[in-house]
Amino acid sequence: MEDKGFYVYHLVTRKKMRVGQVINFDKDQKNTLYSFFFEREHVNSNGEDFFQIFFSNYTQDGVNLNPEDAEVSMKYISQTIRAIREVIVEMVRQQYHPELPSRLSCLYASKSYEEALKWKELFDSYNRNVLQIVKLRVEGNSFEGDGGLLPKEDGIPFSQKIEQAKQYWQGNIHNELPELLIDGKIEVVEIIDDFRV
Repeated sequence: MEDKGFYVYHLVTRKKMRVGQVINFDKDQKNTLYSFFFEREHVNSNGEDFFQIFFSNYTQDGVNLNPEDAEVSMKYISQTIRAIREVIVEMVRQQYHPELPSRLSCLYASKSYEEALKWKELFDSYNRNVLQIVKLRVEGNSFEGDGGLLPKEDGIPFSQKIEQAKQYWQGNIHNELPELLIDGKIEVVEIIDDFRV
């Protein structure tokens, strides 16, 4: 019997996976990247968000924030600039490459076990816990991108960020650490490594 699909490797970071587990990524299924950038709220211990903090502390001499308010503000700004990046990248994908997986509705994977280990090394350097490396069978689409081509987290005009997003969707050319986006029916076929209990 001919096997359908293709095989990839995935770093599991939130909740352990099990052999036989199936994930279906379609246009309505959102991933953790979506949740992280679009559903998180940052407030201080008084329940104040960035705008309430900013405007209640703004004077002609500038903004004077206590450490907690400064941390809430920085987290909000960091999350917002990344959310803007993802919105721009998704807008460009929908306009020019609607057949490709969305970064907000996909699973991130690697083509080889060796690439997965490189990603694990990077995750470890950011103290991001990797629970497992799993092998997946995918019946769906894939796109190999170069994360270095994503719009930068800076203050350049959005028109330039759109051009950067267009470059990203051209695919991976020279990146040594490509990101593979996969969607469709995804099945865990093997637990390669189990790092944490």
